[in-house]
Amino acid sequence: MKTRSFLLAGLLVALLIAGVGSYYASSHPDGLEYVAGKTGFLDSADEPVDTGSPFADYGTKGVDDSRLSGGIAGVAGVLLTLVIGGGLFRVLRRREAPATSDVG
Repeated sequence: MKTRSFLLAGLLVALLIAGVGSYYASSHPDGLEYVAGKTGFLDSADEPVDTGSPFADYGTKGVDDSRLSGGIAGVAGVLLTLVIGGGLFRVLRRREAPATSDVG
């Protein structure tokens, strides 16, 4: 039960950081965008593939408040990562070998 409590606390902290911490996130471009702008090749970049995504550009489509939009996108990202990671863990975990009886 101790491990389950630890994992639940970790999940709550991750959701809190994703939801509330994004409120204080910088509005400046990320490192790659910054360097592309400084070196002059930002305008030559193609449109990102995720333009039609509901969570494109660190926001949530249809939510006008940019801080709330970022918080929702952050929480959705944490939950999606948990679902995908948990699913992969369940599929790829080692199975215990069936018990064999020593008759003879």
